[in-house]
Amino acid sequence: MNRRRFLSYLGLAPALISCRSDKGIDDVPAADFGNATLLHITDCHAQLLPVHFREPSVKASLAGNRNAPAYLTGQAFLDFFGIKPSSREAHAFTHLDFVEAARVFGKMGGFAHLATLVKRIRNARGPENTLLLDGGDSWQGSATALWTRGRDMIDACNLLGVDAMTGHWEFTYGSREVLDNLKRFKGEFIAQNIALTEEAAFDSEAEPDAVFKPYVIKQIGRSRIAVIGQAFPYTPIAHPARFVPDWRWGIQEQNLQAHVDRIKNGREADVIVLLSHNGLDVDLKLASRITGLDIILGGHTHDALPRPLVVANGRSRTWVTNAGSHGKFLGILDLDVGNGRLRNLRYRLQPVFANLVEPDSEMLGLIDKIRAPFLARLQQPVASADRLLYRRDTYLGTFDRLILDALRHVNGAEISFSPGFRWGPSLLPGQIVTYEQVMNQTAITYPETYTRTLSGDEIKSILEDTADNLFNKDPYYRQGGDMIRTGGLGFHCAPDQAFGRRISRLRLADGEPLSARKRYQVSGWASVGAPTEGRPVYDVLADYLTGQSD
Repeated sequence: MNRRRFLSYLGLAPALISCRSDKGIDDVPAADFGNATLLHITDCHAQLLPVHFREPSVKASLAGNRNAPAYLTGQAFLDFFGIKPSSREAHAFTHLDFVEAARVFGKMGGFAHLATLVKRIRNARGPENTLLLDGGDSWQGSATALWTRGRDMIDACNLLGVDAMTGHWEFTYGSREVLDNLKRFKGEFIAQNIALTEEAAFDSEAEPDAVFKPYVIKQIGRSRIAVIGQAFPYTPIAHPARFVPDWRWGIQEQNLQAHVDRIKNGREADVIVLLSHNGLDVDLKLASRITGLDIILGGHTHDALPRPLVVANGRSRTWVTNAGSHGKFLGILDLDVGNGRLRNLRYRLQPVFANLVEPDSEMLGLIDKIRAPFLARLQQPVASADRLLYRRDTYLGTFDRLILDALRHVNGAEISFSPGFRWGPSLLPGQIVTYEQVMNQTAITYPETYTRTLSGDEIKSILEDTADNLFNKDPYYRQGGDMIRTGGLGFHCAPDQAFGRRISRLRLADGEPLSARKRYQVSGWASVGAPTEGRPVYDVLADYLTGQSD
């Protein structure tokens, strides 16, 4: 970081420290536009407390997408969206000078701080004129969420006032627990693209499309808003299918168009919104193919877009947004609705700086109550960070490296694999790594580690399959997530090549080329196949870090 930029951060520090209450949220759009407001959160991954979260410095893509807004990072992102360098928004939206900026601007998110913002906006616009929507990945990503099976987050979302949600990681608790949990949830759970399998429908004599409500109609002031749910379409591929054996999935494009047509032809609503967990690339393609959608509120890929992307489709247009992750942002859409249609909108993706927003006392009380039974275990120190630890980047994050090293060391493997999950807060150098921080990177319902023998050919095939999920030319075949992480093995990836030709130059840690026929000991976790019997990855990682710090 250069001296001039560092001094610019220091110059801002006193102002930030002294404006803790209402200042800092004065730039939330005032209630001077439109007649209905949508509030959007997504991909909070069960982070009840404020966090640091480093946005990616690398978002690899096909050549034709490299200058697209969704793939810009760093300075190119700031230039495109007109964000001032070294500002608090620059810190919120990019990785630039992350450690120095984080120490000045502090942590972001936290449900108590989100609650303050939501209440302020609802009070300004009138509670009857607002709707709070959650794009999913709310019940998973922390120790307390795993240990309570998502119930902690349901209680927090109820108190926050979520009106409707869709899902993704929620389904990894299993279909029976999902349905039980939804009895506790006070909002609506919607998903037009999940149906019973034919066998399950036959056995239950239920309608094959009757798992969840496909959409809800909400009256906001004088406006009627239709919200259609679009759950993550690849759930039984990205996670063990045994969790949801009776449900079938997909994008269900024709089904979605039928719902949109039904709403429009029946004049059920003035505005049609898709609450989506597809991922941004899929949403953009969907917007170009579905007529009649006004807005897509997107999630899954954790993209934080300061302004919507507008997709033209015949005579209609669709605003496509994405509200980031980990509670860092609150999407605010003020709608101008009249004559039975959406005439215009104003959008603000509001960064949630914990130092600038007074936490809501009622939500703080709930969070303390949730954490109290687990506090001693959560706060158990296991190590100290000697560098910035982060996860999000296309190919590798430094926290991923710790997990990979732990798998190799503890399980005696030559090579280690770790999934390219995009969730998990960042830790600054010198910060204590607690057991809670370990769980924030690994808290899933299938955490067991494994060690198996694979040939070089098999290893290359695994990497090629993952690369195709990221870089397939058809967005409908991109399942989100980042590239599988590898320990003890380096490789070159060429996104623009055809399937089977993207991965090359595979070499072991000592520089020896990977041999196609030779077999190697490989350790990993989060297997989507048959259940494995190894120790949970969070215990493996905690033991490794404790040993390293002794």
